[in-house]
Amino acid sequence: MPVASAGVARVLVVDDEPGIRTAVARGLVAEGMEVVALSDGPSALKAALTGSFDAIVLDIILPGLSGYRVLEQLRAGGVDTPVLLVSAKDGEFDQADGLDLGADGYLVKPFAFVVLVAQLRAMLRRRDAALGRTGQRVRLGPLVVDPVARSVSWENETVELSPREFGLLHALASRPDTAVAKDELLRLVWGDEQAASRNVVEVYVGYVRRKLEAVGAGHVLKTVRGYGYIVGSQ
Repeated sequence: MPVASAGVARVLVVDDEPGIRTAVARGLVAEGMEVVALSDGPSALKAALTGSFDAIVLDIILPGLSGYRVLEQLRAGGVDTPVLLVSAKDGEFDQADGLDLGADGYLVKPFAFVVLVAQLRAMLRRRDAALGRTGQRVRLGPLVVDPVARSVSWENETVELSPREFGLLHALASRPDTAVAKDELLRLVWGDEQAASRNVVEVYVGYVRRKLEAVGAGHVLKTVRGYGYIVGSQ
């Protein structure tokens, strides 16, 4: 099955509680991951069956289709994406059932976000080791965006970016010479199109552009009027 581009982990977060879903998505984006957030079982199954995610955070109790059934159908369909099950049930049998169905981890609500991130990163490391995969740098001429080191440089000069700024530049640089819509950037960088406004995207693009301009690279980030932004290889 296809996987997301190496370097920045693409994570599917599924939870029917808006507060938890939004908090987890935003937190993972702040950790430098790309996040898609969904609220029901059927949508989660459809998205996960594409095999385009590096990991899935999956609540067990979901409308339409339980997390157990989503996981069961994923494994039956040959999708081996690592899955971290999340549930308010803390019984040993509940955990055993989830692991027997093919889950890679089990987290009991309420949980500390740092524990979720630690489990998720451990799953991703195991996945990368199994695939023999390492993070790949994006190199566009003198511009280098390294998702492993979370670093950016222009002609070997470091460009200091915040995690959110890095996520924005990486999302654009990973799609060189391709215009990316503001709504798509909201989904990729903020985890949810409703998590922030398009104006916020404009603000952060301004931050990134000024920092690139400081090293003579402001021209690589261009505005596509009325649509979004593009990072060019020229």
